[in-house]
Amino acid sequence: MARSESRVRVVRVKAGERDARADVLAAEEPLEIRVNGRRLAVTMRTPTEDFSLAVGFLLSEGLIGAADEVHSVRYCGRDFGPGAEETDNTVDVVLRPGVQAPAPEMERQVLMSSACGLCGRTSIENVRTQSRFPVDGDPMQVTESFVLQMPEVLRERQKVFDRTGGLHAAGLFNTATGELVAVREDVGRHNAVDKVLGWALLEGKLPLSGHALMVSGRASFELTQKAMMAGVPMLASVSAPSSLAVDLAREAGMTLAGFVRGDRFVIYAGEQRIVADAEAVLEAEPR
Repeated sequence: MARSESRVRVVRVKAGERDARADVLAAEEPLEIRVNGRRLAVTMRTPTEDFSLAVGFLLSEGLIGAADEVHSVRYCGRDFGPGAEETDNTVDVVLRPGVQAPAPEMERQVLMSSACGLCGRTSIENVRTQSRFPVDGDPMQVTESFVLQMPEVLRERQKVFDRTGGLHAAGLFNTATGELVAVREDVGRHNAVDKVLGWALLEGKLPLSGHALMVSGRASFELTQKAMMAGVPMLASVSAPSSLAVDLAREAGMTLAGFVRGDRFVIYAGEQRIVADAEAVLEAEPR
């Protein structure tokens, strides 16, 4: 069984009948993230894609913005690469010489739960982070039908969710081709997003202009900021955004869509990037 899953004995009750059986649950374990050997944060996560998660977290914190700023990513001394095994709960990201390490006061003061990526910040002033990849000038456009298809396409790729029913997912779409280029699952929404964005950074794909990020839960401030930090011009979710998420999206020039379900959705920011299908057809006609 994959380390992202755990098998336990359960008793199912239906119409007064009891049935003892084995069930598969989504795994949740702590991960300590270190930078140059110094602890920065501890988060609860599903133990897969830990290197991408750690790097994505550093990107979200504004500490790095490119693959060449990372010297190595290690589990207890074992380098990132084909021979590395994801069997540990401590990841050390070693930055290249010249890349500024986080100040000691950046260390999160409490354990971050799988539902809270901002836990441990000491003040609201410490929450906002400036992105090196502005998105307000990104000319990307998608059709309404493209937006409506995103949740279904993402759902079809949620393999661990199919077996456990207990994971969030984040998916990165190339809006020019319509391809879902990356999907990651985790017990925490913010972890799933960090895994996707960390993968993109390690692959040298930043900034993610012309891409859209789809998340399976609500669109919080932290998820909006994470997308902004990677240069993603559009964030969509199946549930509602928070007021602060909407404020940030409008301030940054991002497109934010929520309640993407069935045949409808709500645009909270950046409506110019989502066009009616009829408009898209007209734009495609030769002049």
